[in-house]
Amino acid sequence: MDYKTLPVNEWDETHVRGWLESTGIKQEYVEKLCAEEVTGPVLMEVDEAFLKGIGMKGGQIHMLIRKRNELRQLHLHTQQAKRSGSTTSDMANTQTTLAAHKAPARPSSTSTSDTANTQTTLAAHKAPTRPSSASTSDTANTQTTLAAHKAPTRPSSASTSDTANTQTPPNAYTAPARPSCTSTTSDTASAQTDPGRCRNTSALNTSTGDSCDPADKSSEDDTISKSSRKQRRSKSSQVKSTDETLQLSNFRPFGSQDSDFKYVKDTVLAPETGVNDLITPCHEYKSFAIAAELNKSQLQSKFASEVIRFASACMNIRTNGTIHFGVMDSVEDKGWTHGQIIGVRVREREHYVDALDYIERCFSEDVQEIARKCIHPPVFVEVISRDSVEQRFVVEVDIEPTSSLVKNSIFFEVRLPKSEDSQKVTLTKDRALYQRLGAKSERVEHNRLATFIKDLKERDAQREKAERSRAQAHTEIPPNLGRKLAILLNDGKSYMDDSLWYILVANRCEKDNLNCINFLMHLNIFCVFDFDEDSNVSGLYSKYKEHHATRSYFLQDFCNESKTGNPPHQKHLSLFDQTSWVFCNGRSDFHGGEKPCDENTWTRTKKKYLKKAVTQICDEILPKGSFIVLFLLLSPVQKPLVDTFEEFYTEMNGTEYIVCIAESKENYYKWANRAQASCSIKTLEKCSVVGMRLSHVDATIQKMLPSTAWPRHLPVSTRGLCALPSLEEEKMFSLEILCTDQCDDIKLDVLTEKQIQDIEQSFYRGKKITWENLWLAEKGRCGEIIEREACKDASKLLEDILQGSRFDYSASKLKIFHHPGSGGSTIARQVLWKKRKDVRCAVIKTSYSPTTVCEHALAFRDYEEKDFSHCLPVLLLIEDYEDDYVEELRNELVDAAATRKMNSPRPYFILLCCRRSNDPKRLCKASPLDTVAVTHKLTDSEKSLFKAKLEKLQQKDIRPEFILTFVLMCEEFNETYVRDFVEHILQGIDRSSRDTCLMCYVALLNFYVPNSYLSLSHCEAFLGLGIYTERKSRIHEFKNHLSDQARMIFIELRENTTYISSVRIIHCLVAKEILQQLSGNQPQSQLAMTLLQEKTLFDNRFGRDEFIKFIRDLFIRRDKRSRGDSTDTLFSPFIEQVCKAEGCEKAIAVLKAAYEILGKDPFFAQQLARLHYNNEKFEDAKYWAEVAKSHLPNDSYILDTEGQVYRKWFSFRVDKQTEEDTPEDIIEKIGIALKSMECFRAAQRAANADRDSMNNAGYFGEVEVGCRLLRFLSTVHVFRRNPEGEYSELVKYLITDYIPEDIKKPWGALHRRLKGLRQNLFNALEWISEDLSYFQTDKTQEKEEEDEKDEKEEQIYNPRKWLRRQSEVYAKFFVSSLTEDSSGGPTSQLTRRMTIYKSGGGSVTNILSFLTDKKENRSAEKLEKILSFYTEDPRRDKLEDYDLINYILCHITLACLAPGSGKLLSLQVLRELSLRFFKRKGVFPASAYFLLTLLYWPDEALDKEPNPDKDDILSSALQTLKRLYDIKMKDVPTRKKRIYTHFFLGKGYGLAKIVHKTKIDKLIPGSLDERRMKWLHGTVWNLHRIRENLKRVSGWTRDRNVFIRGHMKELPILPLHRDSVPLGNENVTFYLGFSFNGLVAFNIEVENNLGGSRT
Repeated sequence: MDYKTLPVNEWDETHVRGWLESTGIKQEYVEKLCAEEVTGPVLMEVDEAFLKGIGMKGGQIHMLIRKRNELRQLHLHTQQAKRSGSTTSDMANTQTTLAAHKAPARPSSTSTSDTANTQTTLAAHKAPTRPSSASTSDTANTQTTLAAHKAPTRPSSASTSDTANTQTPPNAYTAPARPSCTSTTSDTASAQTDPGRCRNTSALNTSTGDSCDPADKSSEDDTISKSSRKQRRSKSSQVKSTDETLQLSNFRPFGSQDSDFKYVKDTVLAPETGVNDLITPCHEYKSFAIAAELNKSQLQSKFASEVIRFASACMNIRTNGTIHFGVMDSVEDKGWTHGQIIGVRVREREHYVDALDYIERCFSEDVQEIARKCIHPPVFVEVISRDSVEQRFVVEVDIEPTSSLVKNSIFFEVRLPKSEDSQKVTLTKDRALYQRLGAKSERVEHNRLATFIKDLKERDAQREKAERSRAQAHTEIPPNLGRKLAILLNDGKSYMDDSLWYILVANRCEKDNLNCINFLMHLNIFCVFDFDEDSNVSGLYSKYKEHHATRSYFLQDFCNESKTGNPPHQKHLSLFDQTSWVFCNGRSDFHGGEKPCDENTWTRTKKKYLKKAVTQICDEILPKGSFIVLFLLLSPVQKPLVDTFEEFYTEMNGTEYIVCIAESKENYYKWANRAQASCSIKTLEKCSVVGMRLSHVDATIQKMLPSTAWPRHLPVSTRGLCALPSLEEEKMFSLEILCTDQCDDIKLDVLTEKQIQDIEQSFYRGKKITWENLWLAEKGRCGEIIEREACKDASKLLEDILQGSRFDYSASKLKIFHHPGSGGSTIARQVLWKKRKDVRCAVIKTSYSPTTVCEHALAFRDYEEKDFSHCLPVLLLIEDYEDDYVEELRNELVDAAATRKMNSPRPYFILLCCRRSNDPKRLCKASPLDTVAVTHKLTDSEKSLFKAKLEKLQQKDIRPEFILTFVLMCEEFNETYVRDFVEHILQGIDRSSRDTCLMCYVALLNFYVPNSYLSLSHCEAFLGLGIYTERKSRIHEFKNHLSDQARMIFIELRENTTYISSVRIIHCLVAKEILQQLSGNQPQSQLAMTLLQEKTLFDNRFGRDEFIKFIRDLFIRRDKRSRGDSTDTLFSPFIEQVCKAEGCEKAIAVLKAAYEILGKDPFFAQQLARLHYNNEKFEDAKYWAEVAKSHLPNDSYILDTEGQVYRKWFSFRVDKQTEEDTPEDIIEKIGIALKSMECFRAAQRAANADRDSMNNAGYFGEVEVGCRLLRFLSTVHVFRRNPEGEYSELVKYLITDYIPEDIKKPWGALHRRLKGLRQNLFNALEWISEDLSYFQTDKTQEKEEEDEKDEKEEQIYNPRKWLRRQSEVYAKFFVSSLTEDSSGGPTSQLTRRMTIYKSGGGSVTNILSFLTDKKENRSAEKLEKILSFYTEDPRRDKLEDYDLINYILCHITLACLAPGSGKLLSLQVLRELSLRFFKRKGVFPASAYFLLTLLYWPDEALDKEPNPDKDDILSSALQTLKRLYDIKMKDVPTRKKRIYTHFFLGKGYGLAKIVHKTKIDKLIPGSLDERRMKWLHGTVWNLHRIRENLKRVSGWTRDRNVFIRGHMKELPILPLHRDSVPLGNENVTFYLGFSFNGLVAFNIEVENNLGGSRT
């Protein structure tokens, strides 16, 4: 059933949905309300708080509440009507009571009308009685009680103006209760009305409300009888609620024909007025709703009758006047507000114009011409409404009886037309003389005619005097527009806030004005909505792009910009770096066909994109209060510009941050008149600067700029300076450039001492240091900034790099690792600040790709330089980075320098890498030559400096709590001191308040998630500060709502990547203490659970991606020592803390909640699986692993987790087994193990298919489970060891078709899977062996010791050692005497292979690991033993491919350890054996081709004559190695592609020329870390002992590529460092290395200049 046919209290959700959709609110909110089960009764009770809770915006809430109030009022009227027994039939008696609370009775009198008697009672709450007279109604007997709460009494007077005692607020109209008097003609179909009849002019008393909001509407069914008002009930004409304040509208200027002037539907005009000063027009209203629908004859007679009667009255009194048709009179139009603008439909304007031809018929002949001149033609004022597309007008006629026309006692008697039927019109029989009495046009009584005519002479004199007075009126004093402009843009302060963004909306700018918009060049303009299609050619855009880098869009493109596939943190980033210029109505010079269109086409095709763009900016990109929308009306305004205002007005909930500037008043009023459909004219005037010359605006704003406009400068190689215009700087948007004269543009004289103190204090509270801090300190305007000793160390290392004495690379690195809050970032910026005049300095924005940063870094280096080879070095600061990012950036820079063929004695780029670490000393120790550690620990000299600085700050009356971070640093962040300090701050805090809760949430994030914060917008939403009532700084407003304690510990930030203001706690250790002290007995898991339930935070739009990332990190991000953390953790530190303090159940519960809240994230399900199996809850772990896999079925890491579930389950079951285990238990355990191996193989397949990662965990997992399964199988009774200690029965079962009878049936489902166990394990071990052969896997001794103490799941610390151990486990189960020859020796190929495996010779990695054994003799003996297991003549007894590879490699390895061993074969024999890998078709393992490069490298003894065939072998092997390497490496980051060089070319011949890397390591003096650094920086090649052992070979370079001659042909060589290759074509020498990626060149030197080496 339709909701319209049911009472509200019977509505269900479906009925509510129908009603909601009829109100016009957004569909998304309709769905939300229905989801909340809002029924009719609930709808009547919903309030603003509830609606905010479901995420509704202010504008939508206002409209819904207004519509609901109308519905509630209508419902109330209906109920009251039912209780009073009234009926609604045609011509019925209707009694409507509108709140008469304890109103005393009041006498009323009645008068007879043509059709009925009307009794009107005006009642007021506790109001004294007052007399009233009855008015005439044309339709029914109506008794109406209109109550006004405590309404003042006013006597009735026929001659008193209704406005005399009425005070109207400036922006709102409260209709006064007026006494009834004799009424005028009503808008009934009958025109036979006594012209002298008076009308009731009482109006409804309304309450004051928001002046900018549209007035309410309600049905008129209960106030007007159906028969007389039937035609007025339409969608566009609904009765206004009497309880709602209507917005006051201005009158059209008298005598104006301005077509741009508009009325807004349902606003009100001031009450009808009487005579004032004869010049100010009096006003009279007619709804004309019924008459406007009559035929032409009736309409004209009715219109003429009203106009002529009113005109006669005005002319006789000699006053100006205007009669309005389409404006409601509450007496004639019951239920409407007096003066309410509705408008009428105008079918033909000519009908109204021609109606005034009645002048000649109605006036006497002698005054017809005068009357025609006094009565102006009708003016049709359009009535606009956002809710209706129907065009309606208020038809107005001005009456102007100038003294030159009417003087000499002329009076105007008229006969009025009346319509007797649809066609016939007659005139009243007698002429009548009308006059204005009060607000009415009344007939002059016959007995007063003589007196009236006699007084005309006096009135003529008064009129003439009034006209002279008006002519002599003084010129209006112009307003102080300069002050208004200052107030609108910067709250009246002397200088503007340079942190604000501006959105510019403009139309065509003429060429004359282009020189007057220079102020725009100095504002932070976020985007421009340009409605000038020629802007790029001759308009605003052509001027602006001369000074700034921009990105131009069309509306539809701009909307899509934020929907690109960028990562969340980059979603809107590009919009901030360069001004977005949006051509809103095409572009005339664009070849793509985007042409301008007319208003209607624009509305149909482009308005939707404008709406989306505005919504995205206001909802997702810029928080309220962070930007100002500036409308520049530079030319005549069209509707799209008005639409733009309406969209911003709606999204921003008012004009608080909207400013309009218009030099032309005409352009402004055209815009304002159209915009008043959304906002009142008076409100618009408050936010507009109108009539001020654009050149004056330009000068005024430029004077308010906080900095001067001079260009910034950079150093150049000639020791001079070059200018850096904004246009060029903005092109390098991924860099924050530090200039030589940084901050010098700031007007130092405008900075007050308090502002300077605030800047200084913010730094010492814990805010990151800014260039302003360093500049003010340099200028002596604030205290010096302490320079820690680490800063001097970093500066010295930097100087060494610049002098080329240490790191001779094109892109060098200098690293600073620091404890959080220890001043690492300050030190990095101090280094840049001191070097800004010697080198070019910039800070990298890591949100951009390394490719983009590299491109901009090159442009930055080359800018304004002639000789690119002698440019100044570029110092680039990068903070809180990922290792992959820095490595990729460095490689990009190196490659770019190589491509440019730049040659310089100094490095081209220096990356100053600054990162937080919980263990900076360890990281510094690992790389001491290019790393500086900054800790909380102060040296003695630093303690003195900090103590002195603290005393100076305290002398400035700065309390310690306002410089907390500095105070804590002075105390070296002593835990006891921090605890006591926080305890002192938190004394007396209200633990139940919202801001205390906010402190807890921020503390939770800050302590557990590095670099986390909460956006200011999130904080505002949480504290309920979303909408402000006055213009204030957001930070100031936010602070005012915080407790004293919160103000002390919160610090504000502004992210330079997201441009979102945010807050965090001053230090993570303070956050830790706050968390512990405020949580009290509440566990941290409960705090996290409460945080997850904070819908306000999760639904907030601004900074949402960052907030979600921090929440994910809280639950998922593990600590890793490689990132600088103190330890490696299995789970996030928060989860581990919850497990430790509260138990795993709490951790599981909070992870489950996070999984649900964050959209069932599969990685949360993965963590749940891991958490369950680590706590031996395997069934649950299995469930969550399957859940994760259902979301991401091809993710190798999730598949590996599933395998780990079963691996742990299997190990748990095996460890818990007892003697009482049943056969079923054994079968179940084996099934679990096999399932685990299947999962790991699935992970392997997924990892191999993934081009973006290298995940080998599946192979390691399969080997772990397989070896454990072998051990378990060996304990089963049917596979017990034989007397010789061998597992012959198990081996026979696993490698043959044999199945013991005891398990044949019970194990039926397992046999096939178990018989594949040996081969699966072998494949996995071989894959791991070859994988390890590619990479550097050596560990330092210290690290090995640490790893053995602290081995963690999924981290293989010693892969070579692990492989050797697992290979032994695997092999020992397959060493068996299944077959023996006559001599008793092992002859089975499998048995021989397993024996070799067990001895350590079964894989490439295991064989090479013998070279790292400190006891070389022992390793040599083991290798000789391994070789003895092979056939005596391998050329006769062919070995399998894998066996042959291992056999040859054993010889090469043995030759390195014991060159004189009798087991060694000659190089020539080994070459012959390896020919199989070249001649036979098919693909062999990479190790086969690696051996070919070693064996077939030219040998001085064997290769005395050139042999092209050997070159073919070498070339083919190198090409295949490269191809296999590319397949192996996939598309992973460059840092993970580090190749390990196993052997070097030494001096000698045969196998003796092959030198392993371990031999070179033993020749390098120093500790393990020192040896590693010498390898890294190339200083190893300067050691004499190494030069004696290695052979230096000759080659050449061509186009930055290195080549060497093999036997006859040239072969490509991979340089270890690309930037070590000299420019041009040079002869070079180098040391030759052998890797699985081919040949590698070390220490490349130009042959004729051996002193200028580059490593």
